[in-house]
Amino acid sequence: MSETAAYSDSDLFQLARQGNRSAFGQLVDRHKDGLVNYLTRLTGSKSQAEDLAQEAFLRLYERGHRYSERGRLQSYLYRIATNLVRSEARRHQRWSRLRPAFFHSNGHRTEAVQQTEVLRHELQQTLTRAITKLPLRYRAPIVLSYLEDKSHQEIADLLGIQAGTVKSRLHRGRALLRDDLESYQTGGPS
Repeated sequence: MSETAAYSDSDLFQLARQGNRSAFGQLVDRHKDGLVNYLTRLTGSKSQAEDLAQEAFLRLYERGHRYSERGRLQSYLYRIATNLVRSEARRHQRWSRLRPAFFHSNGHRTEAVQQTEVLRHELQQTLTRAITKLPLRYRAPIVLSYLEDKSHQEIADLLGIQAGTVKSRLHRGRALLRDDLESYQTGGPS
């Protein structure tokens, strides 16, 4: 066990700022699983989440001098990660608009129909898709509350917003999910 294992995040980050790579490695070890889980639920892809988590830690390391210590290193890290998801979505949206101009369709659409999956798996995928379609401002609180089991105050701290804002975004996010999943629940066309 390392002599820095019992240090707080603040202590480890201060050591990391002074060039102690082992201290930064311990920060990564402490937060990587939670961050990857959070990002997986935001993006719907574990591999994309791992890439984004790696980028978030890299940015924390490179731009750590901008962080002023107030005991909220985890919040700062989650905000970096959330902003990376937002940037990725913008980049994807821009490419989606450009793609038709450069790639012409031959008119054939192929859709994989997986009729052999069990209903539970289908429901999980449907819910995951519905969550990933939510605007990030609603998706992040939904994921943190329902899938990461964070309190309203913890979510507020992680996202840098007020607890009342968390409550209203959770309410609106649930309403959007209900609307999106209504046809699935009633057996109508998706």
